[in-house]
Amino acid sequence: MTIGKTYLVIGIETDNFRIIDDSDIPFLYDNNQFEIIDPEEPKFWVVQCGEDQEKYADPESWNHPGFFEDFHDGISSVVKQLWADYRDLYSDKTSV
Repeated sequence: MTIGKTYLVIGIETDNFRIIDDSDIPFLYDNNQFEIIDPEEPKFWVVQCGEDQEKYADPESWNHPGFFEDFHDGISSVVKQLWADYRDLYSDKTSV
């Protein structure tokens, strides 16, 4: 992460922000590390709350247990899906 750089939040998990960082990998970051400049969430996010009212939100195709674990494990179908969805869903978005 680069201090002062603007990043796009592509999902939320346990209230943490999922961001594609400077290494072009989607990682979770503590939401307290950022200043939100646009609080509007994408309409295509599926939003859920956990047992402790923690927030989960991301595109429907990513919204199942193990998706990001499979991505980080290099499962090719999941890696391809994430990048295809990212291009389709976020291509017109500016960083927030």
